[in-house]
Amino acid sequence: MGEWPAMSIAAAREMLTAPGMPFEMETVVIRGRPTRTWKNAPASLQHCFAAGRAHGERTFLVLDDERVSFEAFARATIALAEALRGMGVVPGDRVAVVMRNLPEWPVAFYAGVLCGAILTPLNAWWTGPELEYGLADSGAGVLLVDGERWGRIAPCVARLPDLRQVIVTRGEGDVTLEGLIGRPGEWAGLPEVATPVPFLGPEDDATIFYTSGTTGRPKGALGTQRNIVSNILSSAYSQARSALRRGEMPAVPSADSPQKATLLSVPFFHATGCHAILNPSLVAGYKLVMQRRFDAGEALKLIERERITSAGGVPTIAWQLLTHPDVGKHDISSLDTIAYGGAPSAPELVRQIGSGGRAPGNGWGMTETSATFSHHMAEDYLHRPDSAGPPVAVCDAEVRGPDGAVLGVDEVGELYGFGPNIVKGYWNRPEASAETFPDGWVRTGDLARIDAEGFITIVDRAKDMLIRGGENIYCVEVEGVLCEHPAVMDAALVGRAHDVLGEEPVAFVTLKPGASAGADELRAFVRERLAGFKVPVAVFVEAEVLPRNANGKVLKSELKARL
Repeated sequence: MGEWPAMSIAAAREMLTAPGMPFEMETVVIRGRPTRTWKNAPASLQHCFAAGRAHGERTFLVLDDERVSFEAFARATIALAEALRGMGVVPGDRVAVVMRNLPEWPVAFYAGVLCGAILTPLNAWWTGPELEYGLADSGAGVLLVDGERWGRIAPCVARLPDLRQVIVTRGEGDVTLEGLIGRPGEWAGLPEVATPVPFLGPEDDATIFYTSGTTGRPKGALGTQRNIVSNILSSAYSQARSALRRGEMPAVPSADSPQKATLLSVPFFHATGCHAILNPSLVAGYKLVMQRRFDAGEALKLIERERITSAGGVPTIAWQLLTHPDVGKHDISSLDTIAYGGAPSAPELVRQIGSGGRAPGNGWGMTETSATFSHHMAEDYLHRPDSAGPPVAVCDAEVRGPDGAVLGVDEVGELYGFGPNIVKGYWNRPEASAETFPDGWVRTGDLARIDAEGFITIVDRAKDMLIRGGENIYCVEVEGVLCEHPAVMDAALVGRAHDVLGEEPVAFVTLKPGASAGADELRAFVRERLAGFKVPVAVFVEAEVLPRNANGKVLKSELKARL
């Protein structure tokens, strides 16, 4: 290998997207706007399913001792889709999936896809009232749910008139998934039925993923088939670009290539887990290995046993794998990539991954960009450890000032994004959609700068949000719950730096005159009402009023300084 880089970003992009190349682009008009798209991307998730079945008896899904081949997955999915159609599911119906990472999750998701439904995965960490809101807002008619989540939702069903059918897995229910298609170990024995002919096109609605805003309730981001399948080529494009930058020709996978395997450490119900990992893995024939709950020691054993080639998800996972005391006791030589997004990462982490001979990877995206928007890895990431990479070839990024004017190189402003992966808008929220998606661009709410080569660096979040181990926590939501406590007068949530999680939530409160409440009581109050990851790790009860500016906004910078 010669001097790095062997090729500029622009030249690599030109070579990879040239006519006849796998990453060739074409311009199509989407909702009245000319948009670059991947010419060779699958037309829909139904086409992704058909491509996945071609991998036959290769192992697709692993959880503990359960192993499911691509063919067994396909048979189970087709059988469940037939059952759903028998229950009256038609194209456009919302089918909700609420379960932790299980082999049943992709089957439930793709069974809805084969029916032409709009899949609505909800956060499995949400409380009963949060899940009730998602089901009601989406108007979900069918719910596929695991036993633990069903225990939270069941008391709410009477208030959900649109919900006509519930299918429970790994739990008790009037209709169970096991009763319809059996357990994962039995799927291979289901009847061999021909793959349904795809009938969906790129602009048909595909999914609703809920994303919280800084005000009000979570909003459902309505994604099209094209939005989601754009991810199929985005990660592969980044890998191919890295090879060219290194002076190598990109590897061309073949049928006899060793199977790639991913240790799945992010939930399927996140855009990252579904769009950027599940769907590309199905198409490419990769193995997905799940854990009941992430444990670094167990993860090292799985990397050795399953010959895992890629791990990560969020920086938290990477830190724990690299620093675990048993790391030297296992053969993890198969692990060639540790990639993540969703939280700021320390440059030291990037260096540690690189010094171990592995390719670090990082990207940026959000629910509204259907996961991956920018990405880089290996030497590019090592040289710019504070960057989230350049946009993938079909995407455009701009940094704009408060007046909407596009700013220059390395100037800081709000990041805007455009591409075939930007969702149509928010479900039944025309005003919020108009505000967030002006002229088809997405206002990200992130403050960023873009350098001369196009590399994006996220400077801060304009939205009042912090990220704990990859999970978004919107401060206004937690503050609102704290203020519901009868003793609390004022509350503010800020992020405190954490070596593993990136940051963790800490609350400052002032109490009403004469009232009393302790930190443990207030934390318990939040825990009863919100998912566990949103609960402040510490609550400081202040004697003085919280510091505010002339407009009455809490000066969170001052509160952070106290930490």
